[in-house]
Amino acid sequence: MRFRTRVFLLWLIPVAGLLSISFWMIQRMVQVTVHDGLRQSMRQNQTALNEAQALAAAHEQRFLKVAGENSALKASVQLLLVEGSTAATRATLEDQLQEFCGRMEIDLLAVVAPDHRLLGGVIRTGPVLRSLAGPHENDREIHAEGGFLEVGSEVYKTNGVPVELSGETVATLIVGSVFEFSQKSMSSVLLHGGRILRSSVPGVRPAELEAALRQCPGQSECDVQVAGRTFVSVPVSAVEAENPAGYRVISLQDSDSAIGPVRAGLRWVFISVFAIAALIAVFCGVISARSIVRPISALVTHLREAEQSGLMSALKVGGTGIREIDDLTRSFNQAALATSEAREKLDSAYLQFVGTLAKALDARDRYTAGHSQRVSLLACKLGAAMELPVADLERLRMGALLHDIGKIGISDTVLLKPGRLTDSEMAMIRQHPEIGRRILEKVQGFSAWLDAVELHHENWDGSGYPHGLRGECVPIDARIIHVADAYDAMTSDRPYRKGMGRERAMLNLQARAGADFDPVIVACLVRLSEAETPFDEPVAGDTAQLIFG
Repeated sequence: MRFRTRVFLLWLIPVAGLLSISFWMIQRMVQVTVHDGLRQSMRQNQTALNEAQALAAAHEQRFLKVAGENSALKASVQLLLVEGSTAATRATLEDQLQEFCGRMEIDLLAVVAPDHRLLGGVIRTGPVLRSLAGPHENDREIHAEGGFLEVGSEVYKTNGVPVELSGETVATLIVGSVFEFSQKSMSSVLLHGGRILRSSVPGVRPAELEAALRQCPGQSECDVQVAGRTFVSVPVSAVEAENPAGYRVISLQDSDSAIGPVRAGLRWVFISVFAIAALIAVFCGVISARSIVRPISALVTHLREAEQSGLMSALKVGGTGIREIDDLTRSFNQAALATSEAREKLDSAYLQFVGTLAKALDARDRYTAGHSQRVSLLACKLGAAMELPVADLERLRMGALLHDIGKIGISDTVLLKPGRLTDSEMAMIRQHPEIGRRILEKVQGFSAWLDAVELHHENWDGSGYPHGLRGECVPIDARIIHVADAYDAMTSDRPYRKGMGRERAMLNLQARAGADFDPVIVACLVRLSEAETPFDEPVAGDTAQLIFG
């Protein structure tokens, strides 16, 4: 480690540690203060809500007393008690209840016997009032204890008043409204026996919330961790407090969201203070080290880019004032220039070698002379029409020139036979893709073209050779060359047949699209054939033309 770096670290580490501890302590104090303030604010909100709910409950109780003293309602209850629960007596009672519900927009109104047996009731479903008891629910029991009642999947907040006949309580009139949390801006949950019936806590699953709330001792306030967030839990008092039936309403507030902005502000202050202290410490070192670090860093970056791209380019020589670094830059530029020239010569040698190989192959048979060139030109036109990148077009061009190189290893007796080949001779011909691969894989610079040479006779439906590959498992270069090779073979003269015209060749290719050939490439070839410029003739500037002259 350099001396300058060591001195800098010996000063910076204690300062950084002191600043970090101070920041943690300040943040902790602020967090506790905000947390306590949040809890106090929740208590105040609950107090205000309880007062409003108490007023609403008193109003509802007055309505119940008036309804409980209604003579028609009492008469209906007395009739039901005397004659028993029949469809007629129940209907009479429920007609009275529907009238009350219709006037007061009540969600649920029921008359319950002292043994909790439902005598009659109506419930609102949307805009419609229906009987609370179904056709087979004459003995249904209603337990509206603790101010809550569950009906199906709905929870109702209830209140009740006794119905008296001759000074004796014969039933209880229960009014209920669909339970909704009092304050939409505050998250809350309704529990019954530890099970969550309703929740307005966003982004938290009820099962996770139930498990967290079980950790709260009794009715005390506590903090709970749910889904990686901290919530302040405050039980609701007064009207919505815990009751003997086991119902509880608990308000929850995400303390992380409340403390987050404060914590972020403190973090920004700490970062600013730390940055200023660090800048003061490093300023002098940066000034003295810049002249050395910058050129070396530029050289390292340039070398990494050259490693990724495979190309070395020259560095701009600047006056650093340090002779050794300037000499290093000049030496690097000379090496980069020599490497670039060697690469250009190697690429030129590859190009000339490919052309020589293709010419040597075509020279064996006067009937196939120029075949590799024509296939290369047509494959490149197809690739350009399919909008392949320039680098892919160059790879395709060279692969097409070399696609039949394996035929060098096929006997002239078979390769130049004027008539049709036997099955055994055809088997020998089908070895040329693998022979071509074996020839080229011995040269490192030809690795990019191995797939095109080996796989250009694979069919779209998997019936080709040498491996029986199917569809897009065959590389795009091989699929394009396969179509271009077939087209040139169809339109070229052979000793045993005359080459067919363009139209007939196109019909043959279209007929075999989806079986032998990639249908997308065949369709592209058809579009090229419909253009005004002949697609199978070379145009000025083609690289293949430059190769072969």
